[in-house]
Amino acid sequence: MVTEGDPTDLVKVLHLLVLAFSWGMQVWVSFIAGFALVRVVTLHTFGLVQSKLFPVYFCSLFCGNTLNMVVYAAYHPRELLDWHESVQMILFFVAPIMSGLNSQWFAPATTEAMLQLREIEEEHGLGQQVGLGRQKEAYAKLKEQDPKYRAFKSTFGRYHGISNLCNLIGFLCTTTNLVYTALHLNTI
Repeated sequence: MVTEGDPTDLVKVLHLLVLAFSWGMQVWVSFIAGFALVRVVTLHTFGLVQSKLFPVYFCSLFCGNTLNMVVYAAYHPRELLDWHESVQMILFFVAPIMSGLNSQWFAPATTEAMLQLREIEEEHGLGQQVGLGRQKEAYAKLKEQDPKYRAFKSTFGRYHGISNLCNLIGFLCTTTNLVYTALHLNTI
Protein backbone atom coordinates (compact mmCIF):
# COMPACT_ATOMS: atom_id res chain seq x y z
CA MET A 1 0.00 0.00 0.00
CA VAL A 2 1.36 3.39 -0.97
CA THR A 3 1.29 5.97 1.81
CA GLU A 4 1.68 9.71 2.03
CA GLY A 5 5.33 10.26 2.82
CA ASP A 6 7.52 7.29 3.50
CA PRO A 7 9.17 6.88 6.90
CA THR A 8 12.92 7.06 7.09
CA ASP A 9 14.90 3.91 7.73
CA LEU A 10 15.52 5.10 11.30
CA VAL A 11 11.77 5.45 11.95
CA LYS A 12 11.16 1.99 10.49
CA VAL A 13 13.84 0.41 12.67
CA LEU A 14 12.67 2.22 15.82
CA HIS A 15 9.05 1.24 15.15
CA LEU A 16 10.02 -2.41 14.74
CA LEU A 17 12.31 -2.35 17.79
CA VAL A 18 9.62 -0.84 20.03
CA LEU A 19 7.05 -3.33 18.73
CA ALA A 20 9.43 -6.24 19.36
CA PHE A 21 10.39 -4.86 22.79
CA SER A 22 6.73 -4.57 23.80
CA TRP A 23 5.99 -8.09 22.60
CA GLY A 24 9.06 -9.58 24.31
CA MET A 25 8.27 -7.81 27.56
CA GLN A 26 4.71 -9.13 27.44
CA VAL A 27 5.87 -12.69 26.81
CA TRP A 28 8.41 -12.54 29.61
CA VAL A 29 6.22 -10.91 32.28
CA SER A 30 2.98 -12.70 31.35
CA PHE A 31 4.16 -16.23 30.69
CA ILE A 32 7.66 -16.83 32.02
CA ALA A 33 8.70 -14.68 35.00
CA GLY A 34 5.69 -15.42 37.19
CA PHE A 35 5.85 -19.18 36.69
CA ALA A 36 9.57 -19.20 37.44
CA LEU A 37 9.33 -16.90 40.45
CA VAL A 38 6.38 -18.57 42.19
CA ARG A 39 8.41 -21.77 42.47
CA VAL A 40 11.32 -20.23 44.39
CA VAL A 41 9.88 -17.54 46.70
CA THR A 42 7.07 -17.39 49.24
CA LEU A 43 3.63 -16.33 48.08
CA HIS A 44 3.85 -13.05 49.98
CA THR A 45 7.24 -12.28 48.44
CA PHE A 46 5.82 -13.15 45.02
CA GLY A 47 2.93 -10.74 45.57
CA LEU A 48 5.29 -8.00 46.73
CA VAL A 49 7.53 -8.46 43.67
CA GLN A 50 4.51 -8.25 41.37
CA SER A 51 3.22 -5.15 43.16
CA LYS A 52 6.54 -3.41 42.41
CA LEU A 53 7.03 -4.85 38.92
CA PHE A 54 3.57 -4.31 37.44
CA PRO A 55 3.43 -0.50 37.63
CA VAL A 56 6.72 -0.29 35.69
CA TYR A 57 5.62 -3.04 33.29
CA PHE A 58 2.24 -1.52 32.47
CA CYS A 59 3.64 2.01 32.18
CA SER A 60 6.43 0.81 29.83
CA LEU A 61 3.90 -1.18 27.86
CA PHE A 62 1.57 1.80 27.59
CA CYS A 63 4.41 4.03 26.34
CA GLY A 64 5.59 1.45 23.81
CA ASN A 65 2.08 0.71 22.56
CA THR A 66 1.25 4.40 22.27
CA LEU A 67 4.47 5.11 20.37
CA ASN A 68 3.75 2.23 17.99
CA MET A 69 0.23 3.49 17.38
CA VAL A 70 1.39 7.07 16.74
CA VAL A 71 4.13 6.03 14.33
CA TYR A 72 1.79 3.68 12.47
CA ALA A 73 -0.95 6.31 12.26
CA ALA A 74 1.48 8.98 11.09
CA TYR A 75 2.56 6.93 8.08
CA HIS A 76 -0.79 5.29 7.32
CA PRO A 77 -3.41 8.01 6.77
CA ARG A 78 -6.95 6.79 7.36
CA GLU A 79 -8.04 7.69 3.83
CA LEU A 80 -5.41 5.40 2.30
CA LEU A 81 -5.90 2.30 4.49
CA ASP A 82 -7.01 -0.99 3.04
CA TRP A 83 -9.03 -3.31 5.29
CA HIS A 84 -5.95 -5.18 6.59
CA GLU A 85 -4.30 -1.94 7.62
CA SER A 86 -7.56 -0.75 9.20
CA VAL A 87 -7.64 -3.87 11.37
CA GLN A 88 -4.00 -3.33 12.27
CA MET A 89 -4.74 0.30 13.20
CA ILE A 90 -7.59 -0.86 15.45
CA LEU A 91 -5.23 -3.31 17.13
CA PHE A 92 -2.62 -0.57 17.58
CA PHE A 93 -5.39 1.53 19.17
CA VAL A 94 -6.67 -1.22 21.51
CA ALA A 95 -3.23 -2.19 22.88
CA PRO A 96 -2.50 1.10 24.71
CA ILE A 97 -6.06 1.20 26.01
CA MET A 98 -5.59 -2.22 27.62
CA SER A 99 -2.21 -1.35 29.15
CA GLY A 100 -3.53 2.05 30.25
CA LEU A 101 -6.51 0.48 32.00
CA ASN A 102 -4.16 -1.91 33.76
CA SER A 103 -1.73 0.83 34.66
CA GLN A 104 -4.30 3.22 36.07
CA TRP A 105 -7.03 1.02 37.55
CA PHE A 106 -6.86 -2.74 37.53
CA ALA A 107 -3.26 -3.37 38.65
CA PRO A 108 -3.45 -0.87 41.57
CA ALA A 109 -6.82 -2.31 42.66
CA THR A 110 -5.40 -5.84 42.47
CA THR A 111 -2.37 -4.79 44.50
CA GLU A 112 -4.51 -3.12 47.16
CA ALA A 113 -6.68 -6.24 47.55
CA MET A 114 -3.56 -8.43 47.64
CA LEU A 115 -2.04 -6.34 50.44
CA GLN A 116 -5.25 -6.61 52.44
CA LEU A 117 -5.30 -10.38 51.92
CA ARG A 118 -1.67 -10.57 52.94
CA GLU A 119 -2.39 -8.82 56.24
CA ILE A 120 -5.10 -11.30 57.17
CA GLU A 121 -3.04 -14.28 56.00
CA GLU A 122 -0.06 -13.17 58.12
CA GLU A 123 -2.32 -13.02 61.18
CA HIS A 124 -3.16 -16.69 60.55
CA GLY A 125 0.40 -17.80 59.74
CA LEU A 126 -0.21 -18.23 56.00
CA GLY A 127 1.67 -16.99 52.95
CA GLN A 128 5.18 -18.04 53.90
CA GLN A 129 5.13 -21.26 51.89
CA VAL A 130 6.84 -21.57 48.54
CA GLY A 131 4.60 -22.59 45.64
CA LEU A 132 0.90 -22.32 44.95
CA GLY A 133 -0.57 -25.66 45.92
CA ARG A 134 0.48 -25.80 49.56
CA GLN A 135 -1.83 -25.29 52.53
CA LYS A 136 -4.97 -25.25 50.36
CA GLU A 137 -7.06 -26.48 53.26
CA ALA A 138 -5.86 -23.68 55.56
CA TYR A 139 -6.73 -21.04 52.95
CA ALA A 140 -10.14 -22.64 52.33
CA LYS A 141 -10.84 -22.75 56.05
CA LEU A 142 -9.84 -19.10 56.46
CA LYS A 143 -12.06 -18.11 53.54
CA GLU A 144 -14.95 -20.05 55.04
CA GLN A 145 -14.54 -18.61 58.54
CA ASP A 146 -13.62 -14.96 57.85
CA PRO A 147 -16.14 -12.90 55.83
CA LYS A 148 -13.67 -10.01 55.52
CA TYR A 149 -11.07 -12.33 54.02
CA ARG A 150 -13.70 -13.84 51.71
CA ALA A 151 -14.67 -10.35 50.48
CA PHE A 152 -11.04 -9.37 49.84
CA LYS A 153 -10.43 -12.69 48.09
CA SER A 154 -13.42 -12.03 45.83
CA THR A 155 -12.25 -8.48 45.09
CA PHE A 156 -8.73 -9.70 44.39
CA GLY A 157 -10.02 -12.44 42.07
CA ARG A 158 -12.23 -10.03 40.15
CA TYR A 159 -9.54 -7.38 39.60
CA HIS A 160 -6.82 -9.95 38.95
CA GLY A 161 -9.02 -11.62 36.33
CA ILE A 162 -9.87 -8.33 34.61
CA SER A 163 -6.20 -7.31 34.68
CA ASN A 164 -5.18 -10.64 33.16
CA LEU A 165 -7.86 -10.31 30.47
CA CYS A 166 -6.69 -6.81 29.54
CA ASN A 167 -3.10 -8.01 29.46
CA LEU A 168 -4.05 -10.97 27.25
CA ILE A 169 -6.02 -8.77 24.85
CA GLY A 170 -3.07 -6.36 24.64
CA PHE A 171 -0.72 -9.29 24.06
CA LEU A 172 -2.89 -10.62 21.24
CA CYS A 173 -3.02 -7.16 19.65
CA THR A 174 0.76 -6.78 19.84
CA THR A 175 1.34 -10.32 18.57
CA THR A 176 -0.99 -9.80 15.61
CA ASN A 177 0.64 -6.47 14.78
CA LEU A 178 4.11 -7.97 15.03
CA VAL A 179 3.17 -10.85 12.73
CA TYR A 180 1.46 -8.52 10.26
CA THR A 181 4.42 -6.14 10.33
CA ALA A 182 6.85 -9.01 9.74
CA LEU A 183 4.79 -10.23 6.78
CA HIS A 184 4.59 -6.72 5.30
CA LEU A 185 7.92 -5.12 6.17
CA ASN A 186 7.72 -2.83 3.16
CA THR A 187 4.62 -1.10 4.61
CA ILE A 188 6.09 -0.08 7.98
